[in-house]
Amino acid sequence: MTIELPVLTPEDGFRRIKIEIAYDGSNFNGWARQKDDPSYISKENPSGSIRTLQEEIEKALSLLAHDPVQTIVAGRTDAGVHAIKQVIHADIPLNSFTDEPWDISNWEYKLNRILTPEIRVKKVEQAPPYFHARFSALSRSYIYKIADNNQFISPLERLDVATWYRGLDVAKMNKLAARFIGEFDFVAFCKYRENSSTIREIQEFTVSRSKNNLVEVRITADAFCYNMVRSLVGALVAVGEGRFEENWALEILENKVRPSDSYVFPAQGLTLTNVNYPPDNELLERAKRTIGRRDLEAESD
Repeated sequence: MTIELPVLTPEDGFRRIKIEIAYDGSNFNGWARQKDDPSYISKENPSGSIRTLQEEIEKALSLLAHDPVQTIVAGRTDAGVHAIKQVIHADIPLNSFTDEPWDISNWEYKLNRILTPEIRVKKVEQAPPYFHARFSALSRSYIYKIADNNQFISPLERLDVATWYRGLDVAKMNKLAARFIGEFDFVAFCKYRENSSTIREIQEFTVSRSKNNLVEVRITADAFCYNMVRSLVGALVAVGEGRFEENWALEILENKVRPSDSYVFPAQGLTLTNVNYPPDNELLERAKRTIGRRDLEAESD
């Protein structure tokens, strides 16, 4: 079967840039741009617009390019989820650069002047050939932080830490996490989306306690489906607090029966920490494998 690859290269008259960003997702309704919603209408928001990261970043890029700019993201984080290193790409019209053709050396500075302080641009560079922020990625990594046993959390820590009132057995949680490493159908730990694959490969999954006594869940996979990380964290917590034994979670995975949404932990504790890509000369083959392997559903958590 021949794989069509128009998305992997910019159209004539455009060049692709790669951008690394970080953000506090607390006050955004997720990454993806959304239609206006009448339920959001207020005196301060008469249009009912929904605030999203994609919209804010595309507005800033369009202002610099003097043309509408659209972005592709490595992973569509859900409402309230943060990022230390998120990756996007955008195709910029060459006619945007009237003075210095293709001079993006100061775009990092300019974008950070335009954007709200909740979003910071870390790097802007010309993308290598066949780079695609989503399809070229080898893996995404997240950390989930929990303050268990009803411990005190300072106001400065509260934005990216979830609280839990019971103490957690980190050794039990880490043992269970190891059982999820590998390729499985995680349908029981994902919110259903029509025509979307739920087969994922978890490459690393560990639980430890930090120096400041937080429970830190770290997970890396080729990709994640909607709510997958937060659902897995919920299962780990249920075992770590002694509510269920390890086999309970493994049977959920095997039987593919989703537990109650009450096991999905809050978004605020979740942060995207890294997106990993292959060497430049392997970008095309990686994208082909990604496209050919599963339906083109939105990656999300």
